[in-house]
Amino acid sequence: MVMRLEEDLETLSRAIMKEAEADAQQIKEEALAKAEDIRQRAQEQAAKEREAILKQVQQEAERLKGQVVASAQLRARTLQLEHREKLLDRVFDAARQRVASLQKRSDYNRIAVQLLREALTQLNATSAVVRADAATERFLKSGALKDFKAEIKFGTALDEGTGLMVDAADGHLHFNNTLETRLQRLQSSLRSSVYHVLMGEKL
Repeated sequence: MVMRLEEDLETLSRAIMKEAEADAQQIKEEALAKAEDIRQRAQEQAAKEREAILKQVQQEAERLKGQVVASAQLRARTLQLEHREKLLDRVFDAARQRVASLQKRSDYNRIAVQLLREALTQLNATSAVVRADAATERFLKSGALKDFKAEIKFGTALDEGTGLMVDAADGHLHFNNTLETRLQRLQSSLRSSVYHVLMGEKL
């Protein structure tokens, strides 16, 4: 009887141990499966984060590249415009230096008359005081004034400039029609055309 009881206890003990081992194995497998699932999800999350970071880095690189390119293009355009303006300034400076030589032209008397007519028209004057450089005054006094209906007197000669200035209405109206001033007035509108000519382009 005692032997039988011991055998039953042994059998029960083995059964309990076997069941415990099975439970332990199941728990271990579940733990391993859960750990693997966590690892996979962590890897997937890390991959997504790496992809997001890489995409952000690429976007930032493209943005910076675009800024660099735009900055370089702007700088190149600025340098081009600076070169253009310096070139045009030299051209107009050279033109101003050659203005006085126009008085040597055979038709300068016609130019002088036109300068005076334009000034009188601008002022709508019936009488005026003309200040001119010596050569222009000489041309006008040599018979050109007979074609004008306005009363014209000559004031003091110009200290500088080629052409003439006209005062009317007792000095209240004034018109500067020297060739230098005319060139200055036209300079802004002529810059584009002059540049195209300098570049060999057809207007």
